[in-house]
Amino acid sequence: QLQLVESGGGLVQPGGSLLLSCAASGFTLDYYAMGWFRQAPGKEREGVSYISSSGGSTNYADSVKGRFTIARDNAKSTLYLQMNNLEPEDTAIYYCAAEYTGSSWYVPLLWNEYDYWGQGTQVTVSS
Repeated sequence: QLQLVESGGGLVQPGGSLLLSCAASGFTLDYYAMGWFRQAPGKEREGVSYISSSGGSTNYADSVKGRFTIARDNAKSTLYLQMNNLEPEDTAIYYCAAEYTGSSWYVPLLWNEYDYWGQGTQVTVSS
């Protein structure tokens, strides 16, 4: 069974930080590009950040550049998203996703390109 489980969400004040984690089970992440997506009520799912299977290539949405950092530890089968200087507009359910790419540096950028998804973790930024 291939499974992704997010954790680390919660309630934080504007300007605060959260570290999201995504743990994989049933498969190794060595050959999977990974992405973080988020969806707020009434809005479409949007990509937040992406990372290639080796970790050598990353991509960020303009709205989070300079504030969020994506990282992965394939040995621990875990994907991370460090979120700093959080804003109310960051409030959403955050999902991690995986797509098989082998050893390619290709990074899918659209949500419908990813085959495996976690259950999501709620991030709420409010004062």
